[in-house]
Parts: sequence; structure tokens; C-alpha cells
Amino acid sequence: MSDSVGLDSLLASREMILVTGSGGVGKTTIAAALGLAAVLRQQRKVLVVTVDPARRLATALGLDGISNSPQPVAATGLDEAGADTRGELYVAMLDTKAGWDELIRRHAPDAATRDAVLANPLYDNLTGRFVHSHDYLAMEQLHDLHATGDFDLVIVDTPPSRNALSILDAPGRMADFFGSRLLKWLTVPYRSRLFSAASRPFQQIADRILGSSFLQDIADFFVLFQRMEAGFVKRARAVEALVADPRTSFIVVTTLEAAPAHEARFLIDELAARKLPLGAVVANRVLPDHLADRAAGDSAALLLELARDGDSSALGGLADAMGVEPAAFSRVVAKAAARFDDVSMVASREADRRLELASLAQPLIGVPWTAGDIHDLAGLSTIAATLRGD
Repeated sequence: MSDSVGLDSLLASREMILVTGSGGVGKTTIAAALGLAAVLRQQRKVLVVTVDPARRLATALGLDGISNSPQPVAATGLDEAGADTRGELYVAMLDTKAGWDELIRRHAPDAATRDAVLANPLYDNLTGRFVHSHDYLAMEQLHDLHATGDFDLVIVDTPPSRNALSILDAPGRMADFFGSRLLKWLTVPYRSRLFSAASRPFQQIADRILGSSFLQDIADFFVLFQRMEAGFVKRARAVEALVADPRTSFIVVTTLEAAPAHEARFLIDELAARKLPLGAVVANRVLPDHLADRAAGDSAALLLELARDGDSSALGGLADAMGVEPAAFSRVVAKAAARFDDVSMVASREADRRLELASLAQPLIGVPWTAGDIHDLAGLSTIAATLRGD
């Protein structure tokens, strides 16, 4: 089975694909191109959602902006870009503030608790700075998008590398938080009269330093937050089950440089350790194979030798035929030959890393290096066709 057939099969058979990889490898672009590849061949409704705070997906899709709500990529724009699609492509971007508000409304046991949390003076600041808040909200939104059944396939552009693993761990951490010592420490003083009396001097000092009722506002928030434990924990377990579901798969994106390739190996190993399904590895910005060809390298070495030989009749004759000054021509040839030798060595190292990654995971799909960033639908269409082997 060819890589393109393997990718088509993966996109056709999964309901959710999480695209992971280290920063700077073109992960957002690949995620968008995968969505486009899916609708090129299949009559499916496909959503690409980014949880990357850099908000690069809008640029890659040539859109003015992306909101928390899925919005369609215009069919006319796809047609003009040469993408003859059979399905429908949508995009969305995680909105942390809107996500937290929705969580509170969903999990609050009653209207009074909901309104009290949303009105708490520290609510926005605490939730915005909550450790891994973005990760947990991302998984919550993915669960919602999957549960609605509005989309046949959801493709997720995750945060860079080990942050992507934070997304996988976020539901469990949220569930563990409700039983943590920290939450008990924050709330027990306000549940126990004896403890409150003993800690009052400390609170008075803290209020003078941090502002009136600062600790009280924090405690009020977490006391209210604790009332939503059952809903949060239940949902966290459902999200964990979704990630491990056979209908979910992962695609690791990397370049063949040393550091990103090392991160890719780490991710592949972590997914295997967690028994999570790896669908494919995409090697992005790959140099052409012919650059590593031995004959080409020998030719470059010969040119460099001739260029350094000031009396080279071969280069001198060529310079005369082109009507250029021989010495200047020799300098240009020397620079070009030396540069080719450097690039050839890089291409050889890339070939070795590609073989190593291919031994760890299949299919391994190579996307050639292109001049400049992909910033429009035409560029994405080219990448999508490459992913499919067209």
C-alpha cells in the first residue's frame, strides 16, 4: 500500500486526528493541508481546529480571521486555488475566555453557583492563568465538536511538541486537582470556624499587603469551583476515553533537522507507551533526493577544484563563451560548488534521519521544501496534493 493510499484510508476512517510536532516544523500548515486533502477525495464534512495561540491557521487558509465557532472555507476560493473538492472544509480557533464561560455554565450545579463564579472579581484572572487551562479547554472543545456529530472528521493542530502531551494529560490533571491538597488548603479555612479564627491574623496581614479581601475572593472562587467537581471529573474521563478511542489517531509532523527529528522520535515513543494510535509521520520541508546523489557531489567537488585552479582551461573557455570575465566566473563557480557540497551533506543527513523515522512508523510521507511560507489556498492545495501523492 502506497503512502498516499494509506493517508486517504486514514482520513476516511477516523473521526478525529491530532497533529503533533515541535514548533517551527510547519505543523499548522500540514494540519490545514490534511483537512484539504480529506475533502479533495471524500464527501465528508471536515473541520480543522487550531489550539495554537499563535493563530497562524487564518493566514495559512487565506482568511481574515478565525473564531471559536466553526466557519466554512468558501468553495469558490477552493475552486480558484485549483482544489476540486468533494467535501466541505471548516476551520475554528479555540477561544479560552468563551471556553471557560461555557464550562462554568455547563458544570455549575445551579444558577446561583454559576452566577457567583462568573461574577467573582478574580474569575477572569485565575482562569486565564490556570496551569494548563488552554490544554484542558482544548480537549473540552474537541469533545464537544465530536459529540455534536456535525463533522465527519475533526483535525486538531496541537501546541508544539511536549505541550501537545500536556493536552493529553490535561483531563487527568483536572480530575486530580479536585482531590488535591492545594484545593483543600484553599477552601478548608472557609469551611472550618476553628481554622478561620486561628488564621485570621495571617489573613489580615495578607489583606494589607495584597489588597482588601484578596484571599477571601480566591477562597470564594475555589469553594464555588469545588461544587462543580462531579461534572468536571466525569467530563475529564470522557475526554480521556475519546483520545484513546480507535476512531482517533495521531499524525506526527517534523522536519529532518536534528532537533525536530529527535522530538519526533520522542513523540512516537510516547504515543506507543500510552498505547495511542499513530496514523502517520509527515517529514516536512524535505530536500530533494538528488542533492544527496554521489555523482552530483563528485561533480561539485570537481568544479570546486577547477575553480580554485587559476589556470583552468575548462572554466576559462566556458567564461569566454559566455562573454564574462574568467576570474569573476571562477569565483562564482567556487562559491556555488562549495554551497552545493554543504547542501549535499545536509541532504545526506536528512536521508539517514528519514530512514530512521521510517523504521519507527509507517507511513512516512515526505513534503518537499518550498521557497517561502505557505500563506494561501493555492499553496495549501499543492501541499495537500503532495500528501496524497498526486
